[in-house]
Amino acid sequence: MAENFDFVAVGSGTAAQVAVHRMADAGKRCAVIDYRPYGGTCALRGCDPKKMMVSAEEALAAYRRMKGKGIEGSVSIDWGDLQAFKRSFTDPVPEKQEARYERKGVATFYGAARFAGPDRIAVGDRELSFSHALIATGAEPRPLGIEGEPLLTHSDAFLELETLPDRIVFVGGGYIAAEFAHLAARAGAKVTIVQRGRILKAFDPDTVDWLMPSFDDLGIEIVDAEVNGVTKTAGGLTVHAGDRMIEGELVVHAAGRVPAIGSLDLEAGGVAIDDGRLALTAQLRSQSNPKVFAAGDAAANGPPLTPVSSHDAKGVVDNILEGSGRTPNYHGVPSALFTEPAAARAGMLESEAREAGLDFTVSAGSHPGWFSARRLNAQIYGHKVLIEVGTRRILGAHLVGPAADELINVFGLAIRHGLSADDIKSTMFAYPTAASDAGYMVG
Repeated sequence: MAENFDFVAVGSGTAAQVAVHRMADAGKRCAVIDYRPYGGTCALRGCDPKKMMVSAEEALAAYRRMKGKGIEGSVSIDWGDLQAFKRSFTDPVPEKQEARYERKGVATFYGAARFAGPDRIAVGDRELSFSHALIATGAEPRPLGIEGEPLLTHSDAFLELETLPDRIVFVGGGYIAAEFAHLAARAGAKVTIVQRGRILKAFDPDTVDWLMPSFDDLGIEIVDAEVNGVTKTAGGLTVHAGDRMIEGELVVHAAGRVPAIGSLDLEAGGVAIDDGRLALTAQLRSQSNPKVFAAGDAAANGPPLTPVSSHDAKGVVDNILEGSGRTPNYHGVPSALFTEPAAARAGMLESEAREAGLDFTVSAGSHPGWFSARRLNAQIYGHKVLIEVGTRRILGAHLVGPAADELINVFGLAIRHGLSADDIKSTMFAYPTAASDAGYMVG
């Protein structure tokens, strides 16, 4: 006999946590299901552990910039110690999450979930009935369809490496490849990125151009080619890319992710898909089963970012409890690339603004001579800000250099709330800080 719940979340990442706790606070009987330790990608296999490991890279990069300018000595990354530091954060997460659920009276289930009907989900030999369910299963590496694909490892496995291989090849040139390539190269590995065309296509081409010398300085090779396959050799692995054969001890899939929904038996739940994605209404409700919602990377409705998952989940709960018809608002959501130095963006790319027919001016420049860069002896520091003619609203902002990942939040706030370039220029920021540069960046 099925156990009855008001709300069942499949997945235990950010979206599921936010939704389940809000539903439990509203007095609903809730359950959460995951086949992995509770915590989700961001806390266990993504943003948080990655940023903890990047902290060592930041320290090493700062040392190298300042050596001979007041700093002396020898500094290097100890990969084992860095992993231990990261695990001091990640290891306690599942137990803490489960304890929070227990305090809220949320039932917890471990195992692979699958739909057993339009209002039922099975976990092993147990069956849960629900009034509403949330698919919050995150994303998984996109199938590449190449020979030897099982030989590739993935980003979550990279973050668990006990020792760092001497030679690493990244297949794909997006966030994962750039961030992990910087980290691995600074830790001593020889790194190659294989990507057809320009890397970091989600970022402004000018900011990427300003960032590229950092790849060169680290000895990261970027190969413009299509990967045809991977083969095992006596010495490790060989990546076949165009007419190149690239040797590596580890080959990492970094060529995009897709919603992790293939094992849910969506057909049994009457949950329609469209071209590999859940078919959803503007309110993130299944178009074919009104009892089922989705949020975060599984919904693939907004940018694949942790704040988006939280935002989606809040909207889902509002729609269930209040019938509010709330639709997600992704306007001005900032995103950051945690290379060293960092790059970041919020709002429109210049190409997107032009395609939309908007009338705007561009304030842009590379400024290694500005104080924010000079004090750190940083050679990379640049900005591009798109400003609408007439209203002076900020349409997009693109940054690279020291504190770009923090400064972008000023522009994200401006874009989301309709602040103008003049509003930014008239704001008194603490000085000298990265934020105090914002006024100069808007012209």
